[in-house]
Amino acid sequence: MNKNDLTSGKISKTVMLFALPYLLSSFLQVLYGMVDLFVVGLYDTPATTTAVSVGSQVTHMLTVIIVGFAMGTTVKIGREVGQKDDAAVGKTIGNTIVLFGVLAFVLTVALLLMTRGIVNVMKTPSEAAEETFYYLLICFAGVPFIVAYNVISSVFRGLGDTRHPLYFVAVACVVNVVLDFVFVGVLDLGAAGAALATVCGQAASVVLALAFIRRILPDIKLSRSDLKPDKAVMGKLLQVGAPVAMQDGFIQIAFIIITVIANSRGLVAAAAVGVVEKIIGFLFLVPSALLSSVSAITAQNMGADKPERAVGALRWGLAITMGWGLLCGIYCQFAPGSLVGLFVKEAEVVSAGCDYLRSYSWDVFFAAIHFCFSGYFCGCQKAQYSFIHNVASILVARIPGAYLASVWFPENLMPMGVAAPLGSAVSAVICIGFYWHMNFVQKSIGKSA
Repeated sequence: MNKNDLTSGKISKTVMLFALPYLLSSFLQVLYGMVDLFVVGLYDTPATTTAVSVGSQVTHMLTVIIVGFAMGTTVKIGREVGQKDDAAVGKTIGNTIVLFGVLAFVLTVALLLMTRGIVNVMKTPSEAAEETFYYLLICFAGVPFIVAYNVISSVFRGLGDTRHPLYFVAVACVVNVVLDFVFVGVLDLGAAGAALATVCGQAASVVLALAFIRRILPDIKLSRSDLKPDKAVMGKLLQVGAPVAMQDGFIQIAFIIITVIANSRGLVAAAAVGVVEKIIGFLFLVPSALLSSVSAITAQNMGADKPERAVGALRWGLAITMGWGLLCGIYCQFAPGSLVGLFVKEAEVVSAGCDYLRSYSWDVFFAAIHFCFSGYFCGCQKAQYSFIHNVASILVARIPGAYLASVWFPENLMPMGVAAPLGSAVSAVICIGFYWHMNFVQKSIGKSA
């Protein structure tokens, strides 16, 4: 089987070689939404910008939930690779195909039926409501492509390979960028054109992946028995995937609630918050890449009974992401307009976006801590720890903080932006507590053995 061994060699090099292609893949995926905003900002009004920002936030929520479920596949395959159990890998891939095939069908039908209701729940400004509806309708029709790409990528990551998903998403990005200018700039299709370009790009990446997957992984042998649902295998996939998907879903719900709060403050606030969310999504690429890297490396090394290498991956992940977060926070204090101004031209929206970004940007630093710990917990098959700390941060800080800031400071978005880093700080403290608890339990077991 074509797989990369993450259980040997210098741990710092292993982390970087795994993380870099994943980081580039994530960058290209985020570029979808950023290019959409950039192009509609060039050719259309703030109403269209709001439609794309609101619609893409909903589809981003859907994507991260799918990625969360797929984390179960990555971790299970990673542990099986560490144990050198190729037969188990085939069984896991087969059950993954069945599980996500059903999920894709159910999601597509349900979301298409709920599109109008979702637009209303988001309290989308009336000027942008109709364009948001068509943006979401087109994106929801493309849900099978979102599911397929992320499932294929999860299999590769479990095998220790992040290069090939990079190639697939690069093709998708090129298709998306070209069609954005055609559909939005030339054909003047507005938000619907941006959505259509995104779906076409995703479809291109999946077609390419399916065309080359047998050549890339020639030794994978899938039999009919592998495609038969296995209760034990499904249980292991969901043991990690379900808590991660739930936590990511709650996080995105919190973001949507914050968007609803911003939307209720008018078109300027809605557009500013939507643009900043895209910028923050870009800045979060590094911690997101390290989360997946730490998770996959931890899974393989736990499977190979090398827990010290898993801890080493966690430490390197923390060093890299916290350094990145510090740089982002400092830069956004002095030059936020250089980022916000890329997506909107109206001075009022740029000013509001700069205020929001200055405070929100510190979330990159604090999130770096709990992202890396979440990756470590998932690799150790303790995904429930990630679920607990994320839910706690949402209920204690993110939503209450955003709401109270909006009530107390209705003329300024900066106080509202503080809620996100405050929530991540809560998560970081809880993660450190869980990590110490795990070490204490392991040491206690070692002494009693």
